[in-house]
Amino acid sequence: MVAPAVPEITEEEIESAIDSRNESLPTLRELGPPDLVHLVKQSTKSGNKQSGVYHHVTGTDASSSASLAAYVNTIIYSPNDKSSKVIQGLYCCYNAFSRLDMRVEVKIPGGVESYCIDERGDKRVASDALWIETFLCGVLRAYAYADDGSGDSIKKIIGVRRFDPITSTEMEHKFLDAAERLFFKGPQLGSEPEVQVPNIASNHLTTGLINYIHTTGRYTSGINLFEKLRTRDLEVSSLLARVLISADEEVQAVKLMHDAIAKLPMDYSLLDCQATFCQSKGRLDWALECAKRGVTAAPSEFGTWARLAEVYLGLEQWDLSLLTLNSCPMFTYNDKDFPRMPEPAHIALPVLRESMLDEIDEAPNHDGEQVHPSLRKLHAAGYKGTFLKAYSLLTEITAKIGWDQLLRVRSQVFVMEEEYRSEKQTGANQNATNPNASTTALRGTPSPVVNGNTRSDGHTNGDTDSHAEDQETLDEKQASPTSPVSPPSSATIADESIEKPEHTITPEVVKSGNDDAANDASKVPKYTQFHNKRLCERWLDNLFMVLYEDLRIYTIWRTDMARAQSESSDYRKSAEEWEILGGLAERLHHFPEAVEAYQACLRVRFSSKAMKGVLKMYEEKGRNGEVLQAMIRLIAWQYRWYSEFSPSLLRTVRKLIESEGAVKVRSIVQATSLPQPVLDLTHRYVELCVAFRSSGSEA
Repeated sequence: MVAPAVPEITEEEIESAIDSRNESLPTLRELGPPDLVHLVKQSTKSGNKQSGVYHHVTGTDASSSASLAAYVNTIIYSPNDKSSKVIQGLYCCYNAFSRLDMRVEVKIPGGVESYCIDERGDKRVASDALWIETFLCGVLRAYAYADDGSGDSIKKIIGVRRFDPITSTEMEHKFLDAAERLFFKGPQLGSEPEVQVPNIASNHLTTGLINYIHTTGRYTSGINLFEKLRTRDLEVSSLLARVLISADEEVQAVKLMHDAIAKLPMDYSLLDCQATFCQSKGRLDWALECAKRGVTAAPSEFGTWARLAEVYLGLEQWDLSLLTLNSCPMFTYNDKDFPRMPEPAHIALPVLRESMLDEIDEAPNHDGEQVHPSLRKLHAAGYKGTFLKAYSLLTEITAKIGWDQLLRVRSQVFVMEEEYRSEKQTGANQNATNPNASTTALRGTPSPVVNGNTRSDGHTNGDTDSHAEDQETLDEKQASPTSPVSPPSSATIADESIEKPEHTITPEVVKSGNDDAANDASKVPKYTQFHNKRLCERWLDNLFMVLYEDLRIYTIWRTDMARAQSESSDYRKSAEEWEILGGLAERLHHFPEAVEAYQACLRVRFSSKAMKGVLKMYEEKGRNGEVLQAMIRLIAWQYRWYSEFSPSLLRTVRKLIESEGAVKVRSIVQATSLPQPVLDLTHRYVELCVAFRSSGSEA
């Protein structure tokens, strides 16, 4: 199969990209940035004029200097560019274990030189052991920087070629052998943003291994690897149990978890695995005990508290779910080590014939699409890490009990601003205690339900008011000028139907004593009316205000839609607005409405995010024909942007083959009336599943 096109980013000054990479080496925290390929070109027409161009790449074989030099040579001797010749090439690949940048320099004429650069910029010798570490880091980066089909990762870094790092069982053996050798160095690589302290079971190496196993369905290989590692450290048991459950070996997994917990009773990864398994079987009472023990074992980890909140949510104990959520330790989100490059002089993004498809290549330019300001200001769309998970839990509670009930529960659990100030002014004499919210959640003592409103960081309230004014202005412009009395605007209806949350009192306010009634600390009264209530954390208070704004905009949208349908008129939005509304509905767990918005977006122009959203719906409903049609277009779009590998799309193809068989999947793809080169891109994913002998590919 033809490799993706080669993007070229031209530098203002030659080697400025290399200088930027050198400067960033001391600041890299985790797996490092994608590999950098830098070329020095010399024009064949205008004398000896030279220029520096570069692009990024993931998924190449970084097990030796020869394999990286081979990649550079494929670029150097490419027949596509006849106006210049390459006189020098440099491949940079970061070794996250040893914190070194491995480099292979190819000079023409000349030879190949391999070396490595440390954080101070000093040259070192590249040993075989370092190349093994580099190879493993390269595979992990290929999975970490891969796109899920929505295009979000592709849009973050311009000009990244993404290859599948493991395309055969031989390469798999090489990968798993390197992983086995370096497994216990995994915590050095860091971990996902939800994990505070990386350990043997939670780090980027284990995340990459589990991702690979689930993507390819190579469960036997994963079980064999973790079985060997478990003989050296019992903490690996949680990883082995997860793979066994995925491989439908649940009896063996349960026995393993039972034996491992007997020896490691405070291993929170094992307890979390048990809780997850019990949840999947509907035994929330058992999951609750496991989740509580997990919190006791690791009270500083977000994941254990989030699991406990999930279990309480499943048990419909809304108050304890919110109390547990309020106790979650929140971590500042640190993004991946994305490259910080200088401003380019020119960017060339060529397109190969193989990825040309009218509906994705000839879509109208959407740079000038109009998007209403209120849709631009939805802060929840930017949440990541622990805040994304916490917001998802809060929206799930709202989807189950409704906004009004959520506010009632919240006001029963948290100290509200008005009652706090009223109590301070009246000054009750009775001494009362304020139990710790975390302890209450763990003990499961019935406590008042969580509801109320939180303040956001300074601008949220103002944004909310401005959104209402913006929408009302928009509605007024759309109102009929001949009507003597205008109907109420959708913004007004939304404001009336969705109660704006009151303010709670956060711990910072209590500790600061900045209000008028708290000038003298000796005069602070004891509280009687709300001695069982808790102080709402400021971050959770912010989430309530953000959720209110999401619900308000959602209600305006649905009200306008219903009005347009009743009047038999068109309801028009730009493609980007439909995409934002689809994401909004998906965040709020209104999935049919999200699909409706995504489909409306696709009717205007192609959108990878919208197509991915529709693909999820097709998968859930088992509409395999439509799944393949969406897959063909997503794979072609990915290839157009230099990505021939997406673990999420490969996993979808594998599941289709398991249910339908490889022959039928190939036949359905081939019967599609699209250009053959585009269909061949999807056939490649099927061939990968056959190479890995996935279930259903035998025929």
